[in-house]
Amino acid sequence: MGLPSCKHLRFFGCHLNSMAGKCVALFVIALVFRAAMLPTFSGFGEVAQNSFRVINKGSLSSDSELQMRKNKFLEVPQIVWGLNNQKIAFARACLTARMMKRTLLMPSLSASLFYKEIDLLQPISFDKVFQFERFNSLCNGFVRLGRYSDLSNRTQVFELQKGSGRKWTIERDLDQLREFSKEPYDGYEVIRILGKNPFLWHDHWPVKDYAKVFDCLVLVEEISKEADKVVSKIREMGRKVGSKAVFSQNASNSESPSSLPMPYIAVHMRIEKDWMIHCKKLEQRFNISQICSSKEEIIGRVGNIAGLKTPMIVYLAVADSLLEDNSILNGWKEGLLPFEKKKLGVMGIYNKYPYLFQSAIDYEVCLRANVFVGNSFSTFSSLIALERTLKMIKMGITTSCGKDVTWPSYAYNILGELNGPQRWMTDMSDSSLHAISYGTKDVSC
Repeated sequence: MGLPSCKHLRFFGCHLNSMAGKCVALFVIALVFRAAMLPTFSGFGEVAQNSFRVINKGSLSSDSELQMRKNKFLEVPQIVWGLNNQKIAFARACLTARMMKRTLLMPSLSASLFYKEIDLLQPISFDKVFQFERFNSLCNGFVRLGRYSDLSNRTQVFELQKGSGRKWTIERDLDQLREFSKEPYDGYEVIRILGKNPFLWHDHWPVKDYAKVFDCLVLVEEISKEADKVVSKIREMGRKVGSKAVFSQNASNSESPSSLPMPYIAVHMRIEKDWMIHCKKLEQRFNISQICSSKEEIIGRVGNIAGLKTPMIVYLAVADSLLEDNSILNGWKEGLLPFEKKKLGVMGIYNKYPYLFQSAIDYEVCLRANVFVGNSFSTFSSLIALERTLKMIKMGITTSCGKDVTWPSYAYNILGELNGPQRWMTDMSDSSLHAISYGTKDVSC
């Protein structure tokens, strides 16, 4: 294409021999040149932009280009282990599908812990635990779940084997995902990943992306109502003992104490036999002594939480079937009134359900507590602390260090001020979920 001549510029009323005319001419030439080259530069921009998104795969953007395709799917193995390991595995599968711009086929969870129950994995559909449509609504534009009925041709499946072993590095894993996000593999309707449980896949995403997925998980009504019953029972016990306990920061609340729900502390008391074996191994592997906590240490540190007014109900979230110590209700500081499921009178609620439902109910009870105290090397405790951190952030609170806040969490395995548990707020800027998946002694404060 030739450059425009002077006669083509006369409609501007300009003369090329004037300075103004020359400026106009150069401007028009630039516009013509840009129009001629636009497809080439647009293509480059798109490639650069896509490369940037792969590198910054943690972006929470809901840009249409990042929305998950409804006709391309990712299938993953059955998700296993504890409730919160399953939630992490599910989120990792969602984020893998997001990177590949695919819809995640609704996976099977596991209703039981395979290492302690005869029924082994006991698969259970995701939508029997969490609300399917609600998940897609809340996570719209970020990740997407699909059903097997959405498939048009079940024969268009490519089976992808996940690597394993020490030689399978995080870089090799990421390269594999990138490769299979392109043609010819991208042409398959379904990519089915074979091999290990998604919890064991390499982590390529920041905490904030996991948090976004967790925020979209809403329990089905059946489980939520059972959690309501347990919480109501706890608060009822609080009214019976005349508890008027509040944290000092609530003193200015415009509502009268009688109009507020009775407060309670939830303690995820990890002293079961399976945990004590596990935590001792972790202490040896990491060469630290801040993982295991005895019953006496937990009770002592909870009793030293600064600013806590008593009397106060303390709900003990513990795996009853694995508990060998029957004296967990003894030794508490005066004014702290401990209750576990049996003393609370709610064993009947829990015993109706398999492990996964029981754990989900306990999770909700701990999540809703006025104060939560857990172990920073437990995924159960870690995800509760993360969700409570999200609640604080939504209220405009960016730190729990050095002041009283709403939704406080503590790690009893780490010594804090006044010989109490350490304040705990999840670092939402962390580049991976490793600290939450495997535990940490660094809890932001």
